[in-house]
Amino acid sequence: MDLRHTPEDERFREELRHWLDETIPRQGDSPPPEAGYKAQREYDARWQRRLFDAGYAGLHWPSEYGGRDASLAQQLIFAEECARAQAPFNPTNFVGLLHAGPTLMVEGTPEQKAAHLPPILRGEQTWCQCFSEPSAGSDLANLRTSAVRDGDDYVVNGHKIWTSMATMADYAELLVRTDPRASKHRGLSWLILPMDAPGIEIRRIKTLAGSLEFCEVFLEDVRVPASHLVGAENDGWRVSNVTLRFERGTAFARQIYSMQQLLHSMLLAARRVERGGRPAADDAGLRRRIGRLQAELDALRSMLRLSLSQAARTGVPGLGASALKLKYSELWQRAAEAARELIGRGVLARDDVADLPTRQFGWAALGSLQSTISAGTSQIQRNIIAERILGQPKDR
Repeated sequence: MDLRHTPEDERFREELRHWLDETIPRQGDSPPPEAGYKAQREYDARWQRRLFDAGYAGLHWPSEYGGRDASLAQQLIFAEECARAQAPFNPTNFVGLLHAGPTLMVEGTPEQKAAHLPPILRGEQTWCQCFSEPSAGSDLANLRTSAVRDGDDYVVNGHKIWTSMATMADYAELLVRTDPRASKHRGLSWLILPMDAPGIEIRRIKTLAGSLEFCEVFLEDVRVPASHLVGAENDGWRVSNVTLRFERGTAFARQIYSMQQLLHSMLLAARRVERGGRPAADDAGLRRRIGRLQAELDALRSMLRLSLSQAARTGVPGLGASALKLKYSELWQRAAEAARELIGRGVLARDDVADLPTRQFGWAALGSLQSTISAGTSQIQRNIIAERILGQPKDR
């Protein structure tokens, strides 16, 4: 894995940096939460279209689907420069861009790829993920949502939870049980669910931070065309693991680079926050703590490069994606906790106080709480690492 930047890579960085600095001001600020998620989707779709028109959407995607066939080094440069410029993140369609799209590229039929991949890249299609259920979170294979074949359709009944952005999604990656007689890992299938199908009810879940992106999805006699099956029937556990490897192994690139912004903000804030009449930056313990976080972040970047390199070579991130996700989520929590302790009660404010980044630190502290749960809990990641990477025996 050679990630030394070539002259072509440096030209790419220079062109991208110039484009970001010129384009981001024209995009305008992201709409406030009270504007609603429809406004957020329109904002994100506009940004995605700007990326597509400029040739920066789907850098690693094949050119036949609107991508750029870019090198691994250029993918990392893109993530780094977007974090530096604080470019829009497109949270309303992270599932389509980072999970569903890559899964369809590996597992989808030619018809499915043509119908979904170009619209996802152009910002015309938004996706959500209907995997977790009230009794099937960490133990995903325990899911009960059923899909029964009826002619050219599957008839789906069940209940999904923690479905991000379900209220604005056009499609969902839906994991269902198609063979109730098979063992729990062998009777699952992966379907493309049109979110406007009759029989779907969506209820929002309010988070600790007051946001409403999470939802419950209830499905009652929902008919899904059999042509929307991805992979073979009852092979959904394998296909879903492809999805989860993308979610854990490549989807966190932007957040990992954004963590550097948090550490930089902490250093600046430490020079202005006083402890005992002196700047907090004078505290050797605090400097040592931030230095340790920075060193671990550097190591995490190397893990990211390894995961992306494997994805570029084989088409799918390897099992090491679980180690990447585990390290990222726990490091993010520790960094956010350090930021919270530095500012103190100021993190309770929803806006900046005394010209300090209290809003950034507060949202980091609240948002980091779910990081060791989403995309597979830390306990599940440790099991995968122990059993599938280290070859340890499974629990009886």
